[in-house]
Amino acid sequence: MTEKSNEVLVLGIDPGTAVTGYGLVARGEGGAVALVECGVIRTSPDHILADRIREIYEAIVALIVRHKPFVMSVEDVFHGKNAQSALKLGHARGAILLAAALHEVAVAEYAPRQIKKAVVGSGNATKDQVGFMVKQKLKLKEPPKPADAADGVATALCHCLIGSFPGELCL
Repeated sequence: MTEKSNEVLVLGIDPGTAVTGYGLVARGEGGAVALVECGVIRTSPDHILADRIREIYEAIVALIVRHKPFVMSVEDVFHGKNAQSALKLGHARGAILLAAALHEVAVAEYAPRQIKKAVVGSGNATKDQVGFMVKQKLKLKEPPKPADAADGVATALCHCLIGSFPGELCL
C-alpha cells in the first residue's frame, strides 16, 4: 500500500535479455487503476550474457527500492519460441524473480495469452491491440512506447484485473 492512500502498487515486467519492459500501476479502492511509471531496461548488446543479466537485476532492484510495490506481475516464458530463446528468457526471468525474492515482493506469474486475454479480451491479440487497450484502460493520450513498455504495463494490468489484493477474496 502506498503511504498517501489505499493504493496498491503493481510492478509489471515483460522480461527479455535485450529489452525488458516494465510498468508500475496503482490500483485504488474499487479497482480504479492509474499509470505511475513505465519504460524499458535495455542491456548492452556488446556485453556477455552474465553482465546483461546483472544489468536487468540491478535495474529491477532500483525499481523495487524506489517504488516499493505490493506485488510484481511477471510474464511467464512463451513456450512457442525456440529452445535457445526460451533459455535466455529464463535467465532474465531468474534475475527478475531473484530481485523480487530478495526484497520480499510477492510474485504473480501469467502466461502471455493470459495477459492478452485479461487486457484485450483475446489471447491472440497483437502488440498494437495490447498497446491500444492499455491506453484505453488507463485513459492515456497515447499507448506507452516502445511496445515492450506497453507489455510491461499490460502485465501489471493483468494482475489488477484477475489477481488478488489485500482484503479481497481471491478470484
